[in-house]
Amino acid sequence: MTTAKPLRILVIGAHPDDCEIKAGGVTAMYRAAGHHVKFVSVTNGEAGHQSIPPAELAALRKQETDAVAKLMGIEYEILSNRDGRLEPTVAARFELIALIRRYNPDLILTHRPNDYHPDHRATSTLVCDAAYMVIVPHIVPEVPALRVAPVIAYLSDHFQRPSPFAPTIVIDVEPVLESIMQQMECHQCQFFDWLPYTLCHEKGFPTDFAGRRKYLQEFYQQFNGPLADRYRGLVVETYGEERGHKIRYIEAFEPCEYGSPLTAANKQTLFPMLP
Repeated sequence: MTTAKPLRILVIGAHPDDCEIKAGGVTAMYRAAGHHVKFVSVTNGEAGHQSIPPAELAALRKQETDAVAKLMGIEYEILSNRDGRLEPTVAARFELIALIRRYNPDLILTHRPNDYHPDHRATSTLVCDAAYMVIVPHIVPEVPALRVAPVIAYLSDHFQRPSPFAPTIVIDVEPVLESIMQQMECHQCQFFDWLPYTLCHEKGFPTDFAGRRKYLQEFYQQFNGPLADRYRGLVVETYGEERGHKIRYIEAFEPCEYGSPLTAANKQTLFPMLP
C-alpha cells in the first residue's frame, strides 16, 4: 500500500461533510499509508440548519472541519462562497485554479455534474472547467501553472439522468468503517440536527452517545450499503469471488474525461489500497 513518493489527494466537495461521507474511507487508507490528503468545501455551509443563524452556523461548521482535520491529520479548507448560492463563475473558477495549483494534487475527487443539489453541480462544473486551465500560464498568472493536469475522478451518487454513475474503481471500506463514523461524528450539527430534521426524524431523536452512534450507523448503512450490491460484479472482479461477495461497504469512483486520464496503468498507483 505504499508508493516511492507520497501521493497528494485533493477531495473537493460543495459543503463541509461532503468529502467525509463520500471519501472518508479512502482518506483513512491514504493517511495510514503516509499519503497527503486535503479536503475542500467550496461553500461555507451556512444554510445547512433549521434554526442556527447563517453566520453562526458557518463558524460552527468551520470548527467541525477543524476537528476532522485534527482527527485525520489532513488539511481542510473552506472557501467563502455562500451555501445554496454557488455559481460556476469565472471568479470562482480562478479561485479553484489557484487552489489546485498550490496543492499540486496527483488526484482530485469531486462531485459529478448531475446531482440533486445545485451546489454539487456547480462544484463539479468548476472543477471540470479548471481541469485544463491549471496548465495554462496566462490564466491566474500570479500562481505558477502546473505542467501536468491532475487526474480527476467522480464521487459516487445514485442519479440516473442524463447518465448513471459508472465507476471503474471500487474500494472495500469496511475495514475503516470506524474512521468514517468518527469523521461524520465531527459534524454534529449536520448528522445530529440537520439530517434528522430533513428526514423528519427530529422528534424523540436520541441525546446519548450510543443512541446517536446507532442512528448514524443505520443512516450510513442505508446511504452507502446499496452501493456494494449495485456494483457487485466490479467488486467481485476487484477482490475475487470469496471476498468480493462478502464486502458490504465500498467507496466507488468514476473517471472524469477532463484532466489527465485515469487508466489501467496508473490506477494502482493512485489507489494503492486496491488489491
